[in-house]
Amino acid sequence: MNEKSKVLALKYRPKIFEELIGQKVASDTIINSIKADKVPNAYLFTGIRGVGKTTIARIVAKSLNCLNGIEKICVKNLCTNCEGISKSSHMDVLELNGADKTSINDIRDLIEFSRYGPTSSKYKIFIIDEVHQISSSAFNALLKILEEPPNYLKFILATTEIKKVPVTIVSRCQRFDLSRVKSEDLFQFIKKVKDKENGNVSDEVLKLIVKISEGSVRDALSLLDRGLLSLNKNKELDLSEAQKIFGYFDKSQLIEMFDLVLQGDEKKVLEIYRKIFDQGIDPKVFINDFLELIYYFKNINSLTLESTNFSLNDEEFSKIKKISNSIDNKVLILFWQFTIKTIEELEVVSNQNLSIEMYLMRLIYLNPHNQKIDKENKNETKASIEKDINYLSKNDAVDQIRNITQEKKIKPESGTNIKAENRIIDSFKNLLDICNEKKEIKLKYELEKNVNLVNFERNRIEISFNENLDKSFVKELSSKLYEWTRERWIISFSKEMGQMSVKQQLDNDKKKLINDIKKTKLYNDFIKIFPDAYLRDVILDKKDEDI
Repeated sequence: MNEKSKVLALKYRPKIFEELIGQKVASDTIINSIKADKVPNAYLFTGIRGVGKTTIARIVAKSLNCLNGIEKICVKNLCTNCEGISKSSHMDVLELNGADKTSINDIRDLIEFSRYGPTSSKYKIFIIDEVHQISSSAFNALLKILEEPPNYLKFILATTEIKKVPVTIVSRCQRFDLSRVKSEDLFQFIKKVKDKENGNVSDEVLKLIVKISEGSVRDALSLLDRGLLSLNKNKELDLSEAQKIFGYFDKSQLIEMFDLVLQGDEKKVLEIYRKIFDQGIDPKVFINDFLELIYYFKNINSLTLESTNFSLNDEEFSKIKKISNSIDNKVLILFWQFTIKTIEELEVVSNQNLSIEMYLMRLIYLNPHNQKIDKENKNETKASIEKDINYLSKNDAVDQIRNITQEKKIKPESGTNIKAENRIIDSFKNLLDICNEKKEIKLKYELEKNVNLVNFERNRIEISFNENLDKSFVKELSSKLYEWTRERWIISFSKEMGQMSVKQQLDNDKKKLINDIKKTKLYNDFIKIFPDAYLRDVILDKKDEDI
């Protein structure tokens, strides 16, 4: 492939240890072990994507097999071994993908192939990328040969998910945990690449690339490649244009919106969010950036501008520091918990944009110091907030979000004719009786069969449920409870198992009754006469039900 036509991630891929960035400890250890002729049977490289796992594996293979030795390893004029390894065509260096070679038969073939010595180099080397994806039986087949391979055989394993690799495999390897590349190192690296490519890109854009790539060199080069391809001749790629290209938005907009959330200005908060959304920002990206901003507001006094890894500029840093002085830490911790749960909920909702808008409104009403809440609802909102904060210590934040949503949903629409009943419902049984009385058969069915009661209090029901529970159950139950009692009810989900469902209890009572009948003399006498008989059910007369 022509060098000019290569993507930057391949074009600037390190070929020797000196070209690696951010992995000096691993590089020095490996070089020293090769020079001392104390090469381990197997290497294991782990870390996030794009930090150099496969790249280092190839460099190790070249260092072990270079005809010039580790001291004079080929850089430009490659020997036959180094050239073959660089092109992945060397007979003695076999690269495998754990996702393709997953079965025990694949590993058996590899072990069989390992019995033959190298053809033109000192070592035969097997590089297995994403090794965590091979099967358990395949791992077991590797165990013995990893521990005691022939002198000419070396293994190099790489994985992004070290926890999925059995401990027995890890213990037979020399393990290196490759760290994320530091922001300053990555910035200087892509700046050099930009200069070599004659790219007209501002430093602010490069810092944005470093921020988005999260320590991954490959991600940073891919983003830079995209930015350079979008350039017009004689025009610099500036920050605002780069934000559109990378689907990123100005952090100052987020800070302004956060300040408005604290002030309780619903209208302006939604205006800013919709403006951000119209820029093409994914709701998941937005919520993760919002979570990061909460962290900065909470810890800004213990941070420096440099420690934010280019996430903030001078103006943004100063603005956050100024606003944070007026925020209670308890509010920020509460915001953090709700944001984490909102990220989880985005996986199950169809319209993520609307969920984010409701999340922002919820944050406004969670701030007890908010002075711009409508006066008519101020006392009611404050009481609700205090109840939410106290309840949060016992339940997940996700329940709080559901609870407030329920409270809004159960308010009757204007113009509807709902008869005020003011019924008192003080037990789960009482609730079932009213469902029966009101002929709410579907609701009664769900309560009896798919719900396990954890706790029942006045205006609060805590339940667990099985997978058959109808999706609209909470909405329907909340609506009916409000209709019957004219009071708001909170239905929250618990991780506890709770009591048996009514259906399970009835089934157990029936089994117990049948077993009791089988112990009676009447039943045993009957079975003697009719040995093929089978007791299927027992129906008590009404006069016997209290016996």
